[in-house]
Amino acid sequence: MPKILGIVGSPRRNGNTHILVSKILEGAREEGAVVETVFLGELDIQECDGCHACWEGKTCSKKDDMNGLYTKIIESDGIVFGTPVYWYGPTALMKGLVDRFVYFNCPENRARIRGKSAIIAVPLEEENPETAALVVAFFEKCFRYLEMKLAARIIVPGVSGKGEILGKKSRLEEAHKIGRNVAKGMHSLQPLQALFRPANNREKRP
Repeated sequence: MPKILGIVGSPRRNGNTHILVSKILEGAREEGAVVETVFLGELDIQECDGCHACWEGKTCSKKDDMNGLYTKIIESDGIVFGTPVYWYGPTALMKGLVDRFVYFNCPENRARIRGKSAIIAVPLEEENPETAALVVAFFEKCFRYLEMKLAARIIVPGVSGKGEILGKKSRLEEAHKIGRNVAKGMHSLQPLQALFRPANNREKRP
């Protein structure tokens, strides 16, 4: 069964981002995917300080929750990146997470992220969806560099108050459909992906 990891980059539970990501995961679960949600606001993820230990194939020097999250990311077949728009970009929580994706920058670790499906889920206060353009461009460029596949995106403007997105029934149905479609596509790809997925217990260089 495919595994899909939902990452909520909003600092609050049960807010618009959480609800949107949950709808995607709900659809994926209905197609047989194993889903899990993590809340960045509840994790200790420190900033990357550019020590480059990971570029040499070593374990990240930061002793924080990102080390456990790396395992979840590596074991997943797809990742939902959920963030509201803060000052035309992602939240600091989400940006800090993506900064730590430098771990996948070396050839040894690149194979652990290459080819994974990514879904972008972005709610925002303003009515104009173009307000999220820089957030979308940020993710698109990161995914291209990491050789990930952007499987879907959903931008939901006009939601500000906590849970206000619940009034956008058609957009939540769209999110649900995205989850189902992405999971359905993963089922057909899984046997092939299994041949190329690196072992998690590979020996690390000292």
